[in-house]
Amino acid sequence: MYTGPTALRSVLDQNYLQYGLSEQYDIGQWSECLFWLRGLNDTYRVRTSKGYYILRVYRQEIKEQDVSYELSLLTQLKALLSSEHTGVAEPIAKKDSRYYTVIDAAEGKRVAVLFRFITGTENRLQDEESCYAFGKSAAELHAAMDQVVLEQHRYELDTKFLIDQPLERILNYIGENHESAPFLQQFALALKERITAAADQGLDFGICHGDMHGNNNAMEQNGHFTHLDFEWAAKGWRAYDLAQVRARKRQQPETKEQLWHALMAGYRSVRPFSVQDEAAIELFVFARRFWVMGLDVAFIHSDNGAIDYTEDWLDGFIAEFRKTNLV
Repeated sequence: MYTGPTALRSVLDQNYLQYGLSEQYDIGQWSECLFWLRGLNDTYRVRTSKGYYILRVYRQEIKEQDVSYELSLLTQLKALLSSEHTGVAEPIAKKDSRYYTVIDAAEGKRVAVLFRFITGTENRLQDEESCYAFGKSAAELHAAMDQVVLEQHRYELDTKFLIDQPLERILNYIGENHESAPFLQQFALALKERITAAADQGLDFGICHGDMHGNNNAMEQNGHFTHLDFEWAAKGWRAYDLAQVRARKRQQPETKEQLWHALMAGYRSVRPFSVQDEAAIELFVFARRFWVMGLDVAFIHSDNGAIDYTEDWLDGFIAEFRKTNLV
């Protein structure tokens, strides 16, 4: 389900139209609230007399404390990032100076946030220059995150989050007596043991973007990357963040390695990334795919429906995991 534009217009009227308040808070009079994108959240493009904005309405499963953490992170990063290469999405304060609104939608309470519209395009990272620039920007983002101080409680992107919880969701969906269940349990255990051993060697650990796949999580304009979609941000291994870029499927196989080396060169031009960190990336590629499988399952009953998550879906993941030779 999604909250319709009509209901959201009242949110804009009540929370963002300032009428005589300071210019920094005035977004002008809205003229359009267009349903823009259905993803993990619902996104609307808002047009006002002063330009375009993006209104995000989070899924019912995303709670106030989750959004509060993301917004606290973004506001600090906005102040820390002064580089010509790197920026982050900017939330817009409401009349009461807070950054989010809780909507009583038909399906339950949902949180809404208005963001400044980001100009630029999605850089598909198809050449070395782009990959070097994105690597540099990712490192600048991590460096800024090292300076952020957050008091809100937050989960970590650890093996519990990446492996244990997805495994539990997957087994609850397919049934513990399913013929694939023993393999999935063995795979999860082997992967967890490998990651734990790698972490014991000392890996860079800090706040991560959490969804840095190098596709629509950043918009690029004239070499400047603006990072968005921080809803999965939390402390974790930085190798996990970069593994998401490593695993992207939009590059040709014959150029993938040289583009990866260019990205890592850009990253290391800003901050260190050890041999141990880079060696662990392959493990986090596997972990990311296992987490994605669990994410598929998480929204089946409340949103996605089961029609696309049949035995073919399961067999595809099983075949992919067998190729890792972890089990």
